[in-house]
Amino acid sequence: MKRTKLRLKKVKLFLLSLCFFTVSLGTFNLLPSFAAAPKHYDELTFPPLAEIQLPKYTRFELKNGIRVYLMEDRELPLIEGTALFRTGERFEPAEKIGLGGLTGEVMRTGGTSRHTADELNQLLEQRAASVETGIDVSSGSANFSALAEDLAPVFDLFAEVIREPIFAKEKLDLAKNQTQGAIARRNDDPDGITGREFQKLIYGARSPYARTVEYKTLANISRDDLVSFYQKYFHPKNMILGISGDFDTAKMRSLIEQKFGNWQPSQSAEMPALPTVSPANGGGVFLVNQPQLSQSYVQMGHLGGMLSSPDYGALDVMNGVLNGFGGRLFNNVRSRQGLAYSVYAAWSPRYDYPGVFVAGGQTRSDATVPFIQAIRAEIDRIRTEPITPEELAFAKDSALNSFIFKFENPNQTLSRLMRYEYYGYPEDFIFRYRRSIETATIADVQRVAKTYLKPENLVTLVVGNTAAIEPPLSSLGTSVKVQSVDITIPPAT
Repeated sequence: MKRTKLRLKKVKLFLLSLCFFTVSLGTFNLLPSFAAAPKHYDELTFPPLAEIQLPKYTRFELKNGIRVYLMEDRELPLIEGTALFRTGERFEPAEKIGLGGLTGEVMRTGGTSRHTADELNQLLEQRAASVETGIDVSSGSANFSALAEDLAPVFDLFAEVIREPIFAKEKLDLAKNQTQGAIARRNDDPDGITGREFQKLIYGARSPYARTVEYKTLANISRDDLVSFYQKYFHPKNMILGISGDFDTAKMRSLIEQKFGNWQPSQSAEMPALPTVSPANGGGVFLVNQPQLSQSYVQMGHLGGMLSSPDYGALDVMNGVLNGFGGRLFNNVRSRQGLAYSVYAAWSPRYDYPGVFVAGGQTRSDATVPFIQAIRAEIDRIRTEPITPEELAFAKDSALNSFIFKFENPNQTLSRLMRYEYYGYPEDFIFRYRRSIETATIADVQRVAKTYLKPENLVTLVVGNTAAIEPPLSSLGTSVKVQSVDITIPPAT
């Protein structure tokens, strides 16, 4: 009986709650019976985008030259940090290509003077934490993530990996064996072939921005080379540290002083000049014959520019007109003409060296030539004809509406600030970029397209089945000479 009364009481409470919820919905016109007639999507109106503000952060510099950014974020009990180091694969000796990547890898996997790699792994796994290192073409980095309650022991390991790596020879040998395997497999993926060989055609096969690790250069790398490379670039004056998460700024500053304040470089800090960049080819059509393929992989383009260009905003709007869903290439080349599985184009700049303008995609073997011609036609059209007001509005709205995703979390924002300092950009660069998009006009887009896009200098690379490409690539022009690209992997000796 008591159970029955209790159930009835619960039912009554549920019904009362439902009535209240229903009345509340009715009050705010949310029930279907009170809903207004749906509007067509082009009748919808939206308020102006809110102005984005940078979260509060603290910046300071240690006496030894380390620059530090701290940004508190108490939403979750997590802490993340990144140390940037002014180095990069572009500073490797030509006879030791692969040295930078190996240094960045074995710096972590090789253990430290106090803990072996296995001990490091175990200590971090016990706390669901991580410490990772790496070196890419233009920078080096060390990262950590941890629960707030585990900050002290994890940060200690983070500092240890940065300051005391031992580059254990057995771990270097393992990394070299893995790299050898990657070299052996590098021609298995046609998309990978296309991207790799296109970079060589743009920058030159010997350029630090395009060269590849080979068996011979890998064999030239010793443990002493890793130690020397590390000592040359990993020191306080070359370091920018950024930490975000659930911490107290004063206590974090004290911890950083404790772990890094007494760090002194083992040798003088010197930075070599950046490698020079010039176009390796002023045009041409190139082919990698892959008889097993039933489709063609195409990239075409030329040397581009840097993010610091005052025209970058207008160039990004130009990208929006050409690229993506709703862009000219998707609408005309893929949807209307049916010439592509995928198609794209982008003015893709870099921070401190010229990037590329690249267009391309994947298409049927027998559609290769029409596909290339269709992309060329769109490049010519955006240079010679003004875009429409609708295209301008669509491209600008797309760029501006995606702007919010550049600030999804404090760690992302902090990383951006660090990158700007690393490359010497103003801290408000992202907002200058936004304003340049907002103020871009139809005339600006046509001007930058005409100024920066060079159809006569387009380098076109096709990775595909020569026998199945009909009409042949030579039909692209009376003076076209198709040049074969050799992707044979050089032997170790």
